[in-house]
Amino acid sequence: MGKAENSRIALPVGSNLDRFIMRNQEDFPYASGELSQLIRDLAYAGKIVNREINRAGLAGITGAYGAENVQGEEQQNLDVAADIRFTRALKKGGEVAAIISEEAEEIIDLQNPRSKYIVAIDPLDGSSNIDVNVSIGTIFSIYRRVSPLGGPVQMDDVLQPGKDQVAAGYILYGSSTMFVYTTGKGVNGFTYEPSLGEYLLSHQNMTIPKSGSIYSINEGSFNSFPASVQQYVNTCKERQYSARYIGSLVADFHRNVLKGGIYIYPSTEKAPNGKLRLLYECNALAMIAEEAGGAATDGNGRILEIAPSALHQRVPFFVGSKDMVEEASN
Repeated sequence: MGKAENSRIALPVGSNLDRFIMRNQEDFPYASGELSQLIRDLAYAGKIVNREINRAGLAGITGAYGAENVQGEEQQNLDVAADIRFTRALKKGGEVAAIISEEAEEIIDLQNPRSKYIVAIDPLDGSSNIDVNVSIGTIFSIYRRVSPLGGPVQMDDVLQPGKDQVAAGYILYGSSTMFVYTTGKGVNGFTYEPSLGEYLLSHQNMTIPKSGSIYSINEGSFNSFPASVQQYVNTCKERQYSARYIGSLVADFHRNVLKGGIYIYPSTEKAPNGKLRLLYECNALAMIAEEAGGAATDGNGRILEIAPSALHQRVPFFVGSKDMVEEASN
């Protein structure tokens, strides 16, 4: 047997996601099995979406859907497909009372009134990159509902600050597919092995370097950035930092988690409140960043402290290595 085969056989096989969840269930808030199942449901839907992304070109489901979502953004065919997949999986799983989705204007009531959890989700972030074969992702937040079980979901159930999340995560669909999540006890990443149909633990106890030399920002809008952000970008250039901007939030964030860096989407003239959505983009990644030793702000204060006032509220977003975020924020 050749050296390459010997080395491949010698590689350890990580715990699969299901086993890891069961082993660590006691770390979950209100551990009772429901949250464990909810995370499994999200992971399962991610497998289906991963399959559809991988065959999108052959199946002819890339390109625009022909409609706009509530954000006024042109929906892609896979946006719609991913939204359907996650909604169906969470409804059938029975652990979620309602969903807030980027693709839906109002709360999606799943008709599970006895369920304890609310999910906020961006089913397919960066989907306009599909046609050019660039990494994209799913982002999710999980909250425990505050209204009495059995009754209808209330706005107070969904408009909770990020510090009240019980779990958050993302799925990255790239050269390999990864499921990364936290329940407030550190961050762990699982890589999907398609031949086994399993997510295997590949990145245990992920931590963001305290500082880094990568900055991720759309410099095409530089002239409309606040003066403080312009100054920080110029400082990055003076230090000869590397500019890395994919345009898929999950992919940019994931790279900076592993290598150290900062992602910034500030306010601009066109988007004075920022572009990214608090409930189903920023809160989830802010929780993961903090659990991994990083930081996340809106340029002034901690993202997780913001009390939301609307389902699709937008905020400026600074996230990544702690020292870099602190320097870039006011």
